[in-house]
Amino acid sequence: MKILFFSAKPYDKQFFNLYNEDYGLEIEYLETHLGPHIVNAVQDQEAVCVFVNDKVNAEVISVLAEKGVKVIALRCAGFNNVDLDAARSHGIRVCRVPEYSPQAVAEHTVAMLLTLNRKTHKAYNRVREQDFSLNGLMGFNLYGKTVGVIGTGKIGSAFCRIMLGFGCKVMAHDLYPNKELENSGVVYATLHDVLTNSDIISLHCPLNEDTHYMINEKTIATMRTGVALINTSRGGLINTADIIEALKSKQVAYLGIDVYEQEEKLFFRNLSGSIIDDDVIQRLISFPNVLVTAHQAFFTQEALSEIAQITLKSINELASGQTPENNSVVLV
Repeated sequence: MKILFFSAKPYDKQFFNLYNEDYGLEIEYLETHLGPHIVNAVQDQEAVCVFVNDKVNAEVISVLAEKGVKVIALRCAGFNNVDLDAARSHGIRVCRVPEYSPQAVAEHTVAMLLTLNRKTHKAYNRVREQDFSLNGLMGFNLYGKTVGVIGTGKIGSAFCRIMLGFGCKVMAHDLYPNKELENSGVVYATLHDVLTNSDIISLHCPLNEDTHYMINEKTIATMRTGVALINTSRGGLINTADIIEALKSKQVAYLGIDVYEQEEKLFFRNLSGSIIDDDVIQRLISFPNVLVTAHQAFFTQEALSEIAQITLKSINELASGQTPENNSVVLV
């Protein structure tokens, strides 16, 4: 079986080649992202493997179907970039990696929060310049603070448990409350109550019609002045223009984002020698109380191993007419 990978990086090749030894699939890697501009690169492959910023819309899926593609495999959990209805109408199976080391993303969320709060990135640069002063580096104790968690799936649950370990009061909002979390001390509440009562808010929900721009001018206005907001889920959860205004007014005191709604033009690339014409991301980076990482929350050895193993297993099963044991793997 032949598979064409899009948005492939050296680390993708490393882990997929390693675990492909168990399957013997014929893999070709392309560094470019999938979209209408490159879909004709697909020749005789039966499957394509895509990532978070590939555009798998109806136009692309129609061409894939004409070329005989039977499987679209996402090596990620989110699938907002794939037109599932179009795939279904063309008889193309779609699979994903519903969970891969949720601790990886949860721990990166904590790392961002601690970095913003205790300013360790600034302290590191100061000391390297022989500046040992402490002015401007003051933070606050996490202990006793109220942390609001939006979405308590695998990643959100892992983050809740870490925050409980810090001695925080944890409030959460999810359509399906987790009884185990409730028993451990997490208090479920309405979205409004979580937003209005939290010192720290962390987003761990999928991006869909209901959650798109859930953080906007109106919801920000309900938050405590000086709130810390962390997003390691999807960029479209936050209205970036509104969050910039909130930073300027100091309604939001700290912002950490590992995702950005226009990230497909920037992330996973070395643009250090380029002029970036995205004024919005440049404005965000200019704030001293904003921390941006380039969608690296998932980036651990454990997570990449799980992604490769689950993806290859799913492709092999679907191509063989089998149904994967884990129902959440298959979208169509």
